[in-house]
Amino acid sequence: MTPPSSDPREALAEGLLGTAAFTTLEVAREAGVEPGQARRLWRALGFPPVEDDERLFTRADVEILRAVHALIELESVNSDDLLQLTRVIGQSLARVADAQVTAAAERLERVRTEAASDEVAVGELLGRITALAPSLEQFLGYVWRRHLLAAVWRRAAQPSAADRILTIGFADLVGFTARSQALDPHELAAMVDRFEAIAYEHIPERGGRVVKMIGDEVMFAVDDGAFAADIAVALVEAHAREADLPDVRVGLARGPTLSWEGDLFGPTVNLASRLVNLARPRTVLVSDELGAQLRDDPRFDLRHLRPIKLKGIGRTRLWVLQRATSG
Repeated sequence: MTPPSSDPREALAEGLLGTAAFTTLEVAREAGVEPGQARRLWRALGFPPVEDDERLFTRADVEILRAVHALIELESVNSDDLLQLTRVIGQSLARVADAQVTAAAERLERVRTEAASDEVAVGELLGRITALAPSLEQFLGYVWRRHLLAAVWRRAAQPSAADRILTIGFADLVGFTARSQALDPHELAAMVDRFEAIAYEHIPERGGRVVKMIGDEVMFAVDDGAFAADIAVALVEAHAREADLPDVRVGLARGPTLSWEGDLFGPTVNLASRLVNLARPRTVLVSDELGAQLRDDPRFDLRHLRPIKLKGIGRTRLWVLQRATSG
């Protein structure tokens, strides 16, 4: 029996995955898969290559490879589809893991005494992660099931993945680069955290979906154009009410989109991204098609702009959108 490691990082690795005992060739042989297949899955998860003689893998890796092999051989799952899903899972959970470690480290840093050594700090961090791991694993499974159901409902409403008609929105913080240079890291993190919180407060509440956060920008998708307009105006208003936050500007476009690996692509996405860069602070710019659709909606006021030429898109007419004023 292998004695427990004195290195807290190795102890964490053993607690999460078991003892590292296999090379790449050995883990593939134990699982009954080709070494090339094992390497492709490892790369798809986002990890760097492993030397052939490095004993990095554990019994947990063997069991997962066996399960993957069974999916392909017995359940007739397409190997290319599985690799695509593996890439998405790897990217998503890498962000989750980094966010968890960063949050735990910052929390401990705030309460750490000056007398505590770096070794003690690392031990406290790893101890906290170890204690939270079982609960977080259960939570991740629950969140996946909830989002799986939501994705099924969306697909049931519009079965075709190609040319799905959506309204795409981008909202970004005005003057983020200049403002971030004047803030310390904790202040900057608090500002970005508040920006994300507002996005997640207003977008799902009004029938939209957060596609991704990109630093100082959020991309969202909505089936209904009027719901998207309501989201855009609500984001502008929410930031205008908070003196410590920069203003936002929003670009909206409606049209066909392509869904791929949890993201959305196509000319509609490109147009919305261009519009947010053209918008002024506290302004919502919308594409011509969406503006024409919303012009008779009494909840909004729209103003047509002169056509402009967008590189790679061509001559485009735009609308400025705002909430209708009473009276």
